[in-house]
Amino acid sequence: MSFFSSLFSKDVSVLGVDIGSSSIKVVQLKKKRGKAILQTYGELALGPYAGLEVGQSASLKPDKIVEALKDLLRESKTSTTSCGVALPFSASLISFISIPPVPDQQVGDIVAMEARKYIPVPLNEVLLDYSIIPKEENYISQDEVAKPDKQGRDVLIVAVHNDFINEYQSITVGSGLVPSFYEIEIFSSSRSVLDRGVGTSMILDFGARSTKLYIVERGMLRSSHIINRGSQDITLALSKALSIPVSEAENMKRTYGLKGGPEYKELTEIITVNLDYILYEANGTLMSYQKKYSKNVSKIILTGGGVLLKGFTDLAKISFQTEVTNADPFSKIETPAILQDEFTRIGPEFAVAIGIALRKLAELG
Repeated sequence: MSFFSSLFSKDVSVLGVDIGSSSIKVVQLKKKRGKAILQTYGELALGPYAGLEVGQSASLKPDKIVEALKDLLRESKTSTTSCGVALPFSASLISFISIPPVPDQQVGDIVAMEARKYIPVPLNEVLLDYSIIPKEENYISQDEVAKPDKQGRDVLIVAVHNDFINEYQSITVGSGLVPSFYEIEIFSSSRSVLDRGVGTSMILDFGARSTKLYIVERGMLRSSHIINRGSQDITLALSKALSIPVSEAENMKRTYGLKGGPEYKELTEIITVNLDYILYEANGTLMSYQKKYSKNVSKIILTGGGVLLKGFTDLAKISFQTEVTNADPFSKIETPAILQDEFTRIGPEFAVAIGIALRKLAELG
């Protein structure tokens, strides 16, 4: 872009859209003087659109999701249709494969052949992508650099069924949006919560329906795992154990969490039992990776709406034998200083939407 075209160009806004199991989040950014600036953001619970309570996951038909997304765009006062959209991790098939040493121009064909072993449907029914995992510099000598690669390559493959992509296209287009890409949520989160140069980190995404674990090394996904328990399970356990409506259980969970005091001892115990299970499983995944690869995970970053539960971060810090911190994706963009504390608090649940918006903004150059 020339000096004069940049001088007279208008600010261009972009939108990041995250359709989760219990809510939809949107973040609108613009680029000004090379900085990503927040214009608006919003969140809308999906439970009520299925006749359920706020906080509950909902399996909605596309037309209902369109209705909810339109409502959110209106309430958030978004002003652009240009967007990127996150796809749920559960909609993807992610595998790590090894391929023999071949010239770069043959890698795509080899990956497609190997992928057939891991993808249970014909390849023409999925969108397949791959990324070669870089070798560690520490293991490559100067002599090896000059030699042809005889050890083969490790490759990350990602597949999403065409039917799922088509469904998301119908939802976004039906909402009046113009998406230029769809991206698996883990890659969006990594973009917004990880810093360049960081070693090996684990992202713990505590959602409503499940808890997802991603181990990322030098910006590259190396391992993933899903724990089929989320914050919704805590609400349902409270409702059953205390014989109270789900709405009241959700309100108590949000109001007190693990900080209710002696008079809420039973509440605290029920929540703790559920969190202990999630953290135990997460620790198992962490230790298994460290043992397999003889590497230490130096940092654990907490994302997802469940992280906002009072006392959860403190419990996680006790559970893991490494540094634990809440994700702070709003720190990657310019925001009003007066709202800094609020953005720090809600940051973990906007990691995906912000990551999507940042990629879309990068498309502008």
